[in-house]
Amino acid sequence: MEQARKRVLSGMRPTGKLHLGNLHGALDNWLSLQDEYECFFFIADWHALTTDYASPEMIRRNTWDVVLDWLSAGIDPEKSTLFIQSEVKEHAELHVLLSMITPIPWLERNPTYKEQQQQLSHKDLSTYGFLGYPVLQTADIIIYRAHGVPVGKDQLPHIELAREIVRRFHFLYRCNIFPEPQALLTEYPVIPGTDGRKMSKSYNNCIYLAEDAESVRRKVMTMITDPQRKRRTDPGDPEVCPVFDLHRIYSGEDERSEIIQGCRTASIGCVDCKKILLKNLERKHEPIRERRRKFEGKMPEVYEIMEEGIKKAREEASRTMELVRDAMGMNPFMEAEAHIRAGAR
Repeated sequence: MEQARKRVLSGMRPTGKLHLGNLHGALDNWLSLQDEYECFFFIADWHALTTDYASPEMIRRNTWDVVLDWLSAGIDPEKSTLFIQSEVKEHAELHVLLSMITPIPWLERNPTYKEQQQQLSHKDLSTYGFLGYPVLQTADIIIYRAHGVPVGKDQLPHIELAREIVRRFHFLYRCNIFPEPQALLTEYPVIPGTDGRKMSKSYNNCIYLAEDAESVRRKVMTMITDPQRKRRTDPGDPEVCPVFDLHRIYSGEDERSEIIQGCRTASIGCVDCKKILLKNLERKHEPIRERRRKFEGKMPEVYEIMEEGIKKAREEASRTMELVRDAMGMNPFMEAEAHIRAGAR
């Protein structure tokens, strides 16, 4: 089945409002992709259950926060299909069928499986859902016959596993339904949080897209800088300063050069440096906040956007599942109908 443009699929787990790390680690890339590819972007609420199955009550509320952040960042529903994973039941059907053919050792050898178990040792992750996460992820990708998936290096094993499952499916059922998805490797920048560590909700060090200007100002002004620069007259090193890492994103080359010179000669202080960052950060983020306020005031339109996306996703997923069932011989009523018609003749 030929497609006008190559397809890309990506999703986000609804764990709450999005922050600068999400913006520069994923959304900025999505914005560029939607002009080149046919894009499907989804809220991965079933995936959220793999680690938060004991407290699912927040998932639905978080879903709409993520949708609002997508729209406010500039994701365009006229260019991209936006939908919620659990609203397209075909994902679950394909997941079940793929789980029948996926060898358990393929899942157990996935390096992120044990790594996440160690990182989330306070949770009981000895469930099939957690072990089978990559199978559901494969179903998410191939049900739209996506050609590419934007990922960081840490997700490469998942994409390779998806390719292996596709090859096994085609071999077993003598068909060629799915493109083998390719990793669109993106160099996600590590965005520092207010404490200098990687920006993460679990560290409580985030600057959120929806935060007002005063809240952002307070957070930036309290960010740590070069730990060796204890006094205003001490020269600093921008290469070890988390604030300068944000300047790399928000400030122009000429301004960065002046900051480097001023920091290393102590001709500017950390407060001055942070004020320059705030000015440039606000230039980027005020339009995002303004769009969010607009969408928050028009939630029926937001629901309609998602309903349209869900409808399109269902139609596409349904077409794929017809091909899958036919390849596997899982369309018994079609066969029965053929016999009835033959008998009538």
